[in-house]
Amino acid sequence: MEPPVLSIVAPCYNEQGNLEPLVTAIRDVMEPLNVPYEVVIADDCSTDRSWEILKTIGAADPKIRAVRLDRNCGQSAALWAGVQTAKGRFIATLDADLQNHPRELPRFLEAIQHCDCVCGSRVEARARGDSRLKQFSSRIANGIRNRITRETVSDSACGYRIFRRECAKRLKFFKGMHRFLPTLFKIEGFVVTEIPISHHARHTGHSHYGVLNRLFITLYDLFAVRWMQKRMFRYEVKEQINFPPDAPAC
Repeated sequence: MEPPVLSIVAPCYNEQGNLEPLVTAIRDVMEPLNVPYEVVIADDCSTDRSWEILKTIGAADPKIRAVRLDRNCGQSAALWAGVQTAKGRFIATLDADLQNHPRELPRFLEAIQHCDCVCGSRVEARARGDSRLKQFSSRIANGIRNRITRETVSDSACGYRIFRRECAKRLKFFKGMHRFLPTLFKIEGFVVTEIPISHHARHTGHSHYGVLNRLFITLYDLFAVRWMQKRMFRYEVKEQINFPPDAPAC
């Protein structure tokens, strides 16, 4: 199989009703593009039939790969397991619930040609479809995150992104990191931009996040990320002596 240009990574937990539609939607979008791709679905030890369905899908299509965590570890762990497994030059991440549709992938692929990471923003779409309570909680959560981290990302919790694989090379895993990937990439010196995306209601399954998740769950991590911004810095080795020509710079 030709090496993938794009790896599409989706963490999942109890998404048995969404997995086949997700894979079908990705195929429908990617096949006409003639871009080599793979799909990596990371199962966070689901308690429904998600893993059995993934085994069936994977047996029928070698482009569909899956990993299963040994216990339920949370969205960040599942996402990171998928990213570490991905082989593509570009890595796109999206949730398995189809609230953010794969049909947007060509727009992400176009935008990534001019930067290192492209983040989806659901702000406009949610203003048209979400309840006022959801809009308010998302606005407050993003406002708090941006104020503490001095960020400008309008929808930091959106999991629909694409980035160059080298963006993730130096990152260290921590619980909750999926919400801060744009900031973590910027700390490493990468260029991040946003594009507006659509947002859809779930057709099956249940959301794993509520108002309290949006408002309070990230506060502990926020200050850790702010510490990283203040204390971490990048460097590059300019020259080397007595190293093999193909040795990587430290």
